[in-house]
Amino acid sequence: MYVKCGSLEIARQVFDGMPKRDVVSWNVLIAGYCQNGHPHEALAFFNEMLAEGIKPNSITLISVLPACVDLFALEQGYCQNGYAHAALTFFAEMQVKGIKPDSTTVSNVLPACATVLALQQGKQIHCYIIRNGFESDVIVGTALVDMYAKCRNIKIARKLFEIMPQQNVVSWNTIIAGYSQNGHPHEALTSVIDMQVHNIKPNAITVVSALPVCADLLALEQGKQIHGYVIRSGFESDFVVGSGLVDMYAKCGHIGIARQVFDKMPTRNVVSWNAMILGYGIHGHGKVALTLFSQLQQTGTKPDHITFIGILTACSHAGLVDEGWHYFKCMRSDYGLEPKLEHYACLVDLLGRAGHLDEAHDIIKKMPLKPDSVMWGALLGACKIHSNIELGEQAAKHIFQLEPNNAGYYLLLSNIYAKAGRWEDVAKLRTIMREKEVKKQPGYSFIEVNKEVHTFLVGDRSHPQSEKIYAVLETLHGKMKEAGYVPNTNLVLQDVEENRKEERLCNHSEKLAIAFGVMNTSPGTTIRIMKNLRVCNDCHIATKFISKVAGREIIVRDKNRFHHFKDGLCSCRDYW
Repeated sequence: MYVKCGSLEIARQVFDGMPKRDVVSWNVLIAGYCQNGHPHEALAFFNEMLAEGIKPNSITLISVLPACVDLFALEQGYCQNGYAHAALTFFAEMQVKGIKPDSTTVSNVLPACATVLALQQGKQIHCYIIRNGFESDVIVGTALVDMYAKCRNIKIARKLFEIMPQQNVVSWNTIIAGYSQNGHPHEALTSVIDMQVHNIKPNAITVVSALPVCADLLALEQGKQIHGYVIRSGFESDFVVGSGLVDMYAKCGHIGIARQVFDKMPTRNVVSWNAMILGYGIHGHGKVALTLFSQLQQTGTKPDHITFIGILTACSHAGLVDEGWHYFKCMRSDYGLEPKLEHYACLVDLLGRAGHLDEAHDIIKKMPLKPDSVMWGALLGACKIHSNIELGEQAAKHIFQLEPNNAGYYLLLSNIYAKAGRWEDVAKLRTIMREKEVKKQPGYSFIEVNKEVHTFLVGDRSHPQSEKIYAVLETLHGKMKEAGYVPNTNLVLQDVEENRKEERLCNHSEKLAIAFGVMNTSPGTTIRIMKNLRVCNDCHIATKFISKVAGREIIVRDKNRFHHFKDGLCSCRDYW
């Protein structure tokens, strides 16, 4: 009676006062905790039952399974995985005991497979679904799509989505998120359009899933259209949507509009503040980011680990060494946050960029956590900037042990050798890469013009306007040389003639994308491009000259940050 009335405390008191308690008594209280939204207590009570030697029956398992599902949906990290495994174990025991799970149970347990990437168990449950005729259930179908997508099998997820007899907004959101999480941003954006063609109205979750895709593709126009939809649909008051808009505009190069959206948000949480601080950080506005952090403190909002990644990144890109050290120490002393690997990597990057290589190295050697390849990679990158061969070789040695097949680190070391004219060492590294079959990640740049994204590779001649692009590039190249541009041929990692080196530099993907932008946009229009790797030093210099001779503002987002080029200058002040 007390359980059904929601009086769990009284029910527990009555239970504790019982002289003898059987499995039925335990089941009543476990079910009560689950039904009243207390999964932690339900699972703890279940463990207590086992400790007292009471053997659970089928009713116990049916009651406990939803608690496990609820918990792994709420918890993070290690605990989440633990509860997911428990849910799968209970599901298996239900079948052993002859309990036939229904469609609701199946749809609840499939997320557990996704959480721990248990694809094989997910496939077994899929077979059970087919045998029992549950595949026509839209909730079960959506759970299957989600499971396959999160287990990195997006092709099967798409096939299952397409054969669903009925699709609702949750189904569409699931496939959109699946495409985004599996590195298919174009397909994700296309799905947003397709769902509307099928008369499914996007909701706030659709918007939150689509905005990062626009940011990934630098698809500003599509992002603006989504913003318009947010206003028309009344989603502006949703701080999750607002945070997504801030992040999208910042990553599309419009830090000013990002700030306008942020300032107009009726409510903000730490995610909102993080999006704006990170935005300022990647644009190189370190001092503005620190001012914003002070405002966050004044509101009483407690910063989290991501906040400090944003702050340390901002300090690193702006060369604010003392401030970076201060905030790194504040994590533990003022907020009780233990620095993670990411924070130490930011600190190493901050010190390394500023030329404090030995201090950065000491951080790695003395830190309480085991350094990973990202940490050593930050030091190697700093060694490239400051031409420290000896320390660069030490860093590379650790990296090659941790991540022997990452071509980017081999190329970083090659750059250090090439800059010093040590061509034999460059050749040795190339031989090692061939022997280990290490493949270089192709560099590419893309630009959005008239709502269409155009992608270019180095030396690319596949574009329909390829002849005109190279003609424009040649004209620009001539004007740049007249203005004083001298190609940095030291960046060509081959011992060939100077004119050959210059030709190779001229065909870099970002230069092709910029030339395409110059010829396909009106004079004075800002050109925005994105590069999947770090922009090379020569392209950085060349883009400064192009901005001057073409009279254009050019915004480039590379792997690490934004560069705003205008009138022959860059916002990074050549500190990058």
